[in-house]
Amino acid sequence: MIFKLDLQAVKPVPAWFTATQALALALLLALAFALAGCSDGEALLSPTERARSALAIGDAVQAEVILRDQLATGVSKNELAALLGEAELQQGQIAEARTWLGNGEFSDDTRAHGFHMLGRLEMEEGNLPAAGAAFDKALAENRKNAGLWVDIARLRYRGGEQIMAVDASIHAVGLDPNNPRALQFRAQLVRDSEGMAAALPWFERALEKNPDNTDLLYDYAATLGELGRVRDMLVVIRRIAEINPAERRIYFLQSVIAARAEKFALARSLLLRSDKAAQALPAAMLLSGIIDMENRNYASAAQTLERLAATQPDNRRIRQMLARALSLSGSDKELVYRFAEIAARPEASPYLITLVGRSYEALDEREKAAHYLDLAAKPRSARLVAIHTNRQMGNGAVDIAPSGRDALDMVRAGISSQNTDLPLRFAERFLERFPGSADALSLAGDAALAAGQNRTAINRYKAASTIRQPWAITKKLYAALIASDRESSALAVLARYFIGDPGNIEAAGMLARIAIGNEDWQGAAVFLDHAIRNGGYRDPILLSLSAEVALQRGDIELALHDAEGAYTIQPLSREATRALAMAYRATGENEGWALELEEKLKQMPQG
Repeated sequence: MIFKLDLQAVKPVPAWFTATQALALALLLALAFALAGCSDGEALLSPTERARSALAIGDAVQAEVILRDQLATGVSKNELAALLGEAELQQGQIAEARTWLGNGEFSDDTRAHGFHMLGRLEMEEGNLPAAGAAFDKALAENRKNAGLWVDIARLRYRGGEQIMAVDASIHAVGLDPNNPRALQFRAQLVRDSEGMAAALPWFERALEKNPDNTDLLYDYAATLGELGRVRDMLVVIRRIAEINPAERRIYFLQSVIAARAEKFALARSLLLRSDKAAQALPAAMLLSGIIDMENRNYASAAQTLERLAATQPDNRRIRQMLARALSLSGSDKELVYRFAEIAARPEASPYLITLVGRSYEALDEREKAAHYLDLAAKPRSARLVAIHTNRQMGNGAVDIAPSGRDALDMVRAGISSQNTDLPLRFAERFLERFPGSADALSLAGDAALAAGQNRTAINRYKAASTIRQPWAITKKLYAALIASDRESSALAVLARYFIGDPGNIEAAGMLARIAIGNEDWQGAAVFLDHAIRNGGYRDPILLSLSAEVALQRGDIELALHDAEGAYTIQPLSREATRALAMAYRATGENEGWALELEEKLKQMPQG
């Protein structure tokens, strides 16, 4: 079921929504009350209650005006400090919020709320221990505040106590099943651990009771978009615009839709209309780089992707996109300077290796070009490969690293050096320090997997997945299950992930390979078609597989189309060369070309 926003646009209609006339009448009544200035019910509210109501709907400016008027009439500062601090926080005025909240002087009636807001303030400034202390004081006054438990959950999540954060989020929903912040945070956690589809009922449950909450609607729209439900997403976006015409974040979501439809000029226009905060997000920077490349603004794309790569040095996708932008802009010297060493590592992708080889070719360094192009053509192992690190791990005592980054580097160093004992001990010590952290659990899984302790690795990855299940963890859990001869369980993990994140083309490709292994040509075709339509149209391996599956199904025209596409992208690929040779053979009209490709295939490195 989708949350009902427009009777004509989305079906079925949820039971709680009765008729368009009822909504129209409610809007007219609300407008009438607004024009009248004050309803009978509003007249019965005290100024403080009116300020609380304004804060509840996000109108912090109105709340501040009411509260300052109260101060002017002689109401004690301690009576109003908690609410004034909240009003300043909602407006992003951190320094002003501290003037009201920092000294912790609140009336008995507002003490719980005051320390709650102080905790939010400390968390906003990154002072997590001080935030925890403030939340503890708030809990001492009131342990049954769902909103407080949501903030405690967020604090625990940021502090690496993610299992405890999940528990706190569940407790918050139990205290108030209709609290929009509690339901929204629970939806976000479910989205991280169980996938997009599993999160939808949580968003819809929250929206049934809070249909005009734009933060909820925005999160819901983004989740629908990730699931490929574009029409439903647009319905929600229109609803956000109706509620708050000044909400500019929606243009980012619309820009994503336009880019997926390959309307890149429109995508750029929409992205520029979004607010500065949205444009500064990593996802928006990545989108900007993609749009620039598709619009052939390669130098601009390289600048944006370079800034993004600096903040996410381990993100291979961003690294490859930056290399592509440099290649297309003709910046071959910079490309080889930045990526030649990376491309020589075992974990480097054939695509990155090829880009480096072609840049050396453009610089007329034939010997280096040949080395990299030969390396790109070599068959790839399906095994997981340790990621390179410059860190060295000695044989001394295992020390607890001061940061997660140090822990990651130390474990990688041990795995790369094939010294599996030290990474195991180090990862387990790090996990003892942060037992509720998904990152610590995943790292312990990596160390166990490298040491061949598959059962331990599976348990660690599964525990991490209950908190957050990115694609990287799913792949490693899949590998550990396969290594333990648990093929059915591995397939179930992969299928469950794909259902939750159908836009992941690598997952679709893996499912296609499994189908091919079972000679399920129809199933393989479905997965490959999905992967290619959702961004895999430049992947020569996917196109090659699609061509071979098409031949098995007797679709020679599609086989030739995809095989030629794959070969054009990567003429040094064994898969692309074999697929095109087979396609030419199947046509019965290109025997000479087929013979030439088959001869080339004989000269290529064997798997």
